[in-house]
Amino acid sequence: MGEKLVIIDGNSLLNRAFYALPPMTNSKGQPTGAIYGFTTMLFKIFNEIKPNYIGAAFDRKAPTFRHIAYKDYKAGRKKMPDELGAQFEPVKELLRAFNIGIYEIDGYEADDIIGTITKRYESPELEVVIFTGDRDALQLVSPYTKVMITKKGITETETYDLNYLKEKYNLNPKGIIDLKGLMGDSSDNIPGVPGVGEKTALKLLSQFGTLENVFENIDNISGKKLNENLRENKETAYFSKKLATINVNVPIETDLSNMRIKDYDYIKIRNLFEDYEFKSLINKIPVKDEKIHFNMPQIQNFNEDSNLIKTITSNGIFNFIINESGMIFDGGILAQPSQIEYFKEIFESDSIVKNTYDGKYAYNFLKGKGIELKNLNFDGEIASYLLNPSESKYDMLNLLNQYSGINTSGIDADDKNGIAALYVQKLDDIKRNMLTEINKHGMNELFEKIEMPLIEVLSSMECLGFKVDAQILHDIGFELSEEIDKLTGEIYDIAGSEFNINSPKQLGVILFEKLNLPVIKKTKTGYSTDAEVLEELSDKHEIVDKIINYRQLVKLKSTYTDGLISCIGKDGRIHSSFNQTVTATGRISSTEPNLQNIPIKMEQGRRIRKAFVPENDEYVIISGDYSQIELRVLAHISQDKSLINSFVNNEDIHRRTASEVFGIPMDEVTPLQRSRAKAVNFGIIYGQSDYGLSRELKISRKEAKSYIDNYFKRYSGVKDYLDSAILDAKDKGYVTTLMNRIRYIPEINSTNKNVKKFGERLAMNTPIQGSAADIIKIAMVKVYSRIKKEKLKSRLILQVHDELIVEAYKNEIDYMKQLIKSEMENAVKLSVPLVVDINVGNNWYEAK
Repeated sequence: MGEKLVIIDGNSLLNRAFYALPPMTNSKGQPTGAIYGFTTMLFKIFNEIKPNYIGAAFDRKAPTFRHIAYKDYKAGRKKMPDELGAQFEPVKELLRAFNIGIYEIDGYEADDIIGTITKRYESPELEVVIFTGDRDALQLVSPYTKVMITKKGITETETYDLNYLKEKYNLNPKGIIDLKGLMGDSSDNIPGVPGVGEKTALKLLSQFGTLENVFENIDNISGKKLNENLRENKETAYFSKKLATINVNVPIETDLSNMRIKDYDYIKIRNLFEDYEFKSLINKIPVKDEKIHFNMPQIQNFNEDSNLIKTITSNGIFNFIINESGMIFDGGILAQPSQIEYFKEIFESDSIVKNTYDGKYAYNFLKGKGIELKNLNFDGEIASYLLNPSESKYDMLNLLNQYSGINTSGIDADDKNGIAALYVQKLDDIKRNMLTEINKHGMNELFEKIEMPLIEVLSSMECLGFKVDAQILHDIGFELSEEIDKLTGEIYDIAGSEFNINSPKQLGVILFEKLNLPVIKKTKTGYSTDAEVLEELSDKHEIVDKIINYRQLVKLKSTYTDGLISCIGKDGRIHSSFNQTVTATGRISSTEPNLQNIPIKMEQGRRIRKAFVPENDEYVIISGDYSQIELRVLAHISQDKSLINSFVNNEDIHRRTASEVFGIPMDEVTPLQRSRAKAVNFGIIYGQSDYGLSRELKISRKEAKSYIDNYFKRYSGVKDYLDSAILDAKDKGYVTTLMNRIRYIPEINSTNKNVKKFGERLAMNTPIQGSAADIIKIAMVKVYSRIKKEKLKSRLILQVHDELIVEAYKNEIDYMKQLIKSEMENAVKLSVPLVVDINVGNNWYEAK
């Protein structure tokens, strides 16, 4: 078969997209979810079917011949939601931008138009593919026509040809009409025969072949009630068949040549995507076959091009990218890394503005060449992160698509240097457009004063690293091995046999078959033994806590003692990578290794910090750790008077909360009550439900609910804030931190209850957690700047959650303690004091 014609059922796909996805709106409040889903399916058609011809059919509001024949046709349908109706014209506008023909006519449905076009053009030379969610279209399947039916969501489809139709229903295409005649169609209010469902109808058609044969052989049909229903509803069955039959002779003008895939209006499509705020779809606009390549001159002998230095110096702006290939700038590609040394004067100039992408890589690379990068003014990766904090990646092609003002659809995505070259050439435009967006959202200070200076701080921390005593890790690993072996033996004794504790399948057999513990949930492969299940079973049998402990110790050994040893560099230090553009809340993360997640709730986990030591005897470790920063941020944002007073008066906030919740004087609060109050305090920040709190504290939901209710009675300002945060997020589609950092929360308007609840928790927590992240970043920049400016020998080497770690020169200990405390506590001005705990030790463990 030669070419392909795809016919899209516009109404069906829009309905599918609307109900399959959570509600989406752009910042103007325009509903966009169905448009997004429809476009995603359109891209699926382009990428997977690769049609030569394409068209889209739509219903019109005017009554059809079916409504005239049967006044109750589709009478049971609910009125189309206004949010869906508002998205039809934007989809048609998008189709027109793609040069896709739209076919609609009064008196007929999209099904009839699709059927007519199919029968006009299907042939051995032209395969027709109908893309729909309506199974009525299956009657159009033929040797030259397939039907793709949308299933779950907006990406999964099921393709019907003659063979699959026979396999699935044991019917030919005309049998689909007979099927509808017998069973009817509740969605269209086609009556069919009462009491005949799909199973019975298929059985009858399998036995007798056609609707007509069913009634001709009615005396041979067993089942008194079925036989009676068929006899009494014969005319209804024939009428239902007529209603379900697609009209393939609609008087609509079509021309196959007009359906041929044509050049589309890329700029128009991109502008529409920007209006709808579909930034993730811009780089998915189908690419034409030809590829654009960029041939930047390779500069081999820089001495001959020394005038470039003078030109850059006179301009006062240097746009560049440093990557694995060397350095790319307006003048070309420096193929030899050594040539970068000729640019030392430019990089170290305070008066020349530098603009780049992935500034941290540039800082690290130049530092290795003995060059200090100064006056880095703009990093497209960081700017993109602020504007789109939930994206999975912030590559240059995306930035070119969104902010350069040019059509990049023909760029070869594998041409990394070409993309970098074009990025450098368009960097002035990209910078201007991105800064306009950043300023529009009030994030200019966040970008200029926090995120951009932080790049240098993170680069410095990566290059410095943290010295690790491998012998201490070996010793801890050996101790862990002994504990694991001891636990293994105890587990075997309790189980009564040896088995692979690390195998969920074997563990499941022991727990649920041999020990007869209650099954909590199952997976496709058998019993679930995940952490949640074990936690629920922990009070059911002594073996469970031992298995939980076993897993914790095995992870400690494999990930942290053994894992960290493999990460130690030749200089005896671990150089973690700090990620500035990963978390949607603004928090910094680390990888290779992840030092943020070293477990500290277990003593064995805390001991691992003993291996993190200063460079030599001339240094110590100082830790500056914010005390309850998120609760202090909550007090400031909510302006709850009771919470503010507690912090202003330097009270034990957990004891105060226990006093309020349990209605007793503070001096009568027991350790258990304080512990429970602490769980409530932090649970409130994360939108924890009574169910979640009851599981954490192992109390009844009723008791947990009473704790939360009492909390909100005493701290009504907090309740008001949390409620307003949810309403604000629903209205705007996003939340902001104290520094105006944005996080979009599309989940909050979802029709799925669980997704919506998740969105509400994000709305409550993100302003708090994100503001705390902003504050620690401000503190990092301030501490680093003071150390650098004052030429101190101490150095900032690590940030973990709310804690800064400084490797302090012994002669500077007292000064550094004061410096760290002062800069961290005065990072921002809140309604309550920021309090920092300072500790000093000969290793990280002692300094905590």
